[in-house]
Amino acid sequence: MAYDPDFGEWVREHFAALGALEIKRMFGGAGVYRNGVIFALLDDGVVWLKGGDENIAALEAAGSRPFTYPGKDGAVMSLGYWSLPDSAVDDPDEAVDWARGAIEVALRKAAQKKPRKAKS
Repeated sequence: MAYDPDFGEWVREHFAALGALEIKRMFGGAGVYRNGVIFALLDDGVVWLKGGDENIAALEAAGSRPFTYPGKDGAVMSLGYWSLPDSAVDDPDEAVDWARGAIEVALRKAAQKKPRKAKS
């Protein structure tokens, strides 16, 4: 993964209608957070949106592709993120609609996680 801070600024501007976003570097790329929940990854100039049952079919129909990487023994691994559709790269309103769907997926998945035990 590779992250370019200038691309991060473009993402902030493109998704401005979502309000404040936090971008944190991770594994050479970056995660995009809204209210503490990660909903997108940034890697090599691509916005990868969190996918789930609610939005994968629509993302596929819009031409999105899944984020994959080579795993051990040549296996192809997936993280459950999908590329921002090409049509949304030039249309901030459409991009925000896709991002809102990814945020909903991320919030649902976060709510399903068991809370961590507090350290004593």
